[in-house]
Amino acid sequence: MFEDFKTTIATQLAVLTGAPVEAITGAIGIPKTNAHGDLAVNIPSLRIKGNPAQLAKDWAEAFKVDEVITSAVSTGPYINFRINRQVLTRKVLSTIYEKQDKYGWTNEGAGKRVIVEFSSPNIAKPFHAGHLRSTIIGNLIYNLYKASGWDAISMNYLGDWGKQYGLLAVGFERFGNEEQLVADPIQHLFEVYVAISAAAKEDDSLNDQARAYFKSMEDGDETALALWRRFRELSIVKYKDTYARLNINFDVYSGESQVGEGMTRAMAMLEECGLIAESEGAKLLDLEKYKLGRPVVKKSDGTTLYITRDIGAAIERFEAYDFDKIVYVISSQQDVHMKQFLKTISLIGLPYADRFQHVNYGMVNGMSTRNGTVIFLDDMLRESKEIMHEVMRKNEGKYAQVPDPEHVSSVLGVSAIIVQDMLARRIKDYDFDWKRILSFVGNTGPYLQYTHARLCSIERKVQDQVKVNPDADISLLTESHAFEIVTLLAQYPDILSSTLKSLEPCTVVQYMLELARTVSSGIEQMKVKDEPEDIAEARLLMYWCARTVLGNALTIIGLEPISRM
Repeated sequence: MFEDFKTTIATQLAVLTGAPVEAITGAIGIPKTNAHGDLAVNIPSLRIKGNPAQLAKDWAEAFKVDEVITSAVSTGPYINFRINRQVLTRKVLSTIYEKQDKYGWTNEGAGKRVIVEFSSPNIAKPFHAGHLRSTIIGNLIYNLYKASGWDAISMNYLGDWGKQYGLLAVGFERFGNEEQLVADPIQHLFEVYVAISAAAKEDDSLNDQARAYFKSMEDGDETALALWRRFRELSIVKYKDTYARLNINFDVYSGESQVGEGMTRAMAMLEECGLIAESEGAKLLDLEKYKLGRPVVKKSDGTTLYITRDIGAAIERFEAYDFDKIVYVISSQQDVHMKQFLKTISLIGLPYADRFQHVNYGMVNGMSTRNGTVIFLDDMLRESKEIMHEVMRKNEGKYAQVPDPEHVSSVLGVSAIIVQDMLARRIKDYDFDWKRILSFVGNTGPYLQYTHARLCSIERKVQDQVKVNPDADISLLTESHAFEIVTLLAQYPDILSSTLKSLEPCTVVQYMLELARTVSSGIEQMKVKDEPEDIAEARLLMYWCARTVLGNALTIIGLEPISRM
């Protein structure tokens, strides 16, 4: 939104400084406080000889202001600029009205393809709440790439292979129940897995049976594969239901089991590059010189391990999708594994090795139900929905006006969980707190949804008095609150751009919270209902644009905006 203004400033500064327009444009940002200005140039980043503060002072004094850029003032090593309020307001509101749900989107990634791999739970185990972070951070990254014009593909790489599935098959024969499997496959298979794991601790022959079963799976035994395939398919159906509650739909369901001859090719490349060492019949990947250890790539019985399949999958994916970038959203607990993987694909000379990126995140502490039991995601979603429903019922008048309270309470519960997760930098661990996240005040998801619903309510209450008019007289928006709102709305495209660069969810969430607080304060000062028509029109247009932008931001982080609650 500020691009035209940045170009105007950079063009004139290029003449004064001798620096390229592109370099100056890149050095222009939004000040941390509006008191400093609407835009600012960071002089040290231009790398021009001289005292930055003196250079800023000299160039600010030489800068010729006009009816668009109304002031240029130096503050230390910065030059701060003011933009004509009416010019900025008209441009912002008209652009939002024109682009609506695509406001903030660009074509910067046009012609490029990105795969975002995230979530990746283990088949036959309940979706643990710990998987939530990968799921919602990955979905945000996927949405950001789409908003930037990339051909984005969301991929769920399921943990659906390995000795544990041999153990599960052995367990199902002993503890399985067909009716329970069909009714709730993931929960029943989890119960079977817990039971057989406990039994295997007492009887090691069960582990031998599991290894033999998995070996038969790797050798292509159809009987063994048929049972595994059924477990996988039933689990995916259940996962899809959980993802739907999170407003997520994957483009591709992949998995370790889907990797084919890419593994054979990967092993051959590792051998050719002299990266393989042998120990007691097993093959190891020798990364000692890079301080990354010696991970096993093939066991002595010939079965493969994670890193082997990951390398094979990388080769097959590039050939299948011809991607320009692939992003793995995997917890910091897997940092060593990912460093081993990224180093290896570089060492074997894959020409596209620089297109891989690992986005990590910290852990969630204290994630349990209110009575203190360890929680699975389904339990968490159910409980958050119930709590939100309880809160909604307390206001009988408003509750009666909500068309689908079950759905709204579900969305509010998901909003609480997602916003709590995205408040801090993703690498930080955080403590899960039911009381804090489910509040309708403060830095919470319900507060953001409440603000969006409140803006929708303004439109409903005045629909017989005034309509949204893109040609409203915006010169009547003279209040400082109005310009604060407009300035924040103008920042949204830059917020999306900077979030895509940093892949820090907190950037967009903190922006949303600031917008919600500013709008809520503005509503108290600038009414629409029963105001003169021209003033009401101008304010309604501004609030409509605020609602649109807040709704866009909610959608970007994976939430459905609520209109009544």
